[in-house]
Amino acid sequence: MSTATPPRPGPDPASPSLAIPATSAAVDPALPGTRRTSPAVDWRIRFAVLALIWGFSFLLIKVGTHGFAPFQVTFGRLFFGTAVLAVAMAVKRDRLPRGLRTWGHLAVAAFFLNALPFSLFAYSELTIPSTLAGICNATSPLWGMALSLVALSEDRPTRRRVAGLGLGFLGVLTVLGAWQGFSGLDVTGTAMALLASLSYPIGWIYVRRTLAGDSSSHLSLTGAQLFLATLQLALVTPLFTTMPTSFPAGPLLAVLVLGALGTGLAILLQYGVVAEVGPTTGQMVTYFIPVIATAAGVTLLGEQLSWNTPVGALIVLAGAALTQSRPRKRPAPRP
Repeated sequence: MSTATPPRPGPDPASPSLAIPATSAAVDPALPGTRRTSPAVDWRIRFAVLALIWGFSFLLIKVGTHGFAPFQVTFGRLFFGTAVLAVAMAVKRDRLPRGLRTWGHLAVAAFFLNALPFSLFAYSELTIPSTLAGICNATSPLWGMALSLVALSEDRPTRRRVAGLGLGFLGVLTVLGAWQGFSGLDVTGTAMALLASLSYPIGWIYVRRTLAGDSSSHLSLTGAQLFLATLQLALVTPLFTTMPTSFPAGPLLAVLVLGALGTGLAILLQYGVVAEVGPTTGQMVTYFIPVIATAAGVTLLGEQLSWNTPVGALIVLAGAALTQSRPRKRPAPRP
């Protein structure tokens, strides 16, 4: 699949991969010798599985930190995710990108899209519930909207998008209980989760400016990106942690699932869904993630919810949806 089309910095905050190219065709029917093949599993089922995987990721991070340091959780997540993509590349006989320039840009993308946000979320969940981390994750489209207005000249502000931006941050204040002076809120952990959400659009914009015309496949670029992020954590983790003295089964299994499913398989599912139905529909998974993360945290971890958390989350999602909406084009007048 060609990546000549500039990738869109879509609102998918959970995705650790490069931005998906703006195309809705898995195979170009206009090219000779190509034909469209129907996937064995309907895209709606894959969409639901993707939402479940990413929604449960915050619970898995919380469980993983019960047995390992946050950097160790992140390293394990990246290691197992990279292994899944390596297998996928071997099956497809896809090659790694070439050129020092491409690898240099991928190293920056790996930091902002993987190493930094994954680590910040892991550290934040030491002191905040997984439900709050999942809701903070939903603010990523809002940060992306604000940054794109400054960094991307083609993204023009409209009344609808500015209104969505304001509504979304009003929802953030509702989640945090601003009228109560943020009482009972761990400021450090919440700030880390919000910074993690901010890191994604920074990475997307960087990728859009530097790697939009790269001829390598999406799978190749993403596999290389995760590999570089794993190397970054392999260098950092020993500086801040010591080797674990035990490997408890629950946290170890959580990290394994978080990497293999929540990072590796999820990337492949996301790419397949977007390639089949287009980025607009594919990005809708964003709005299911905090709902699933909240339900998982409350039912399985016994985390407590006050009324302002779900209400604020709905306001955040409504604002994020507005920032991503586009006005309908009026049909041309009939002669």
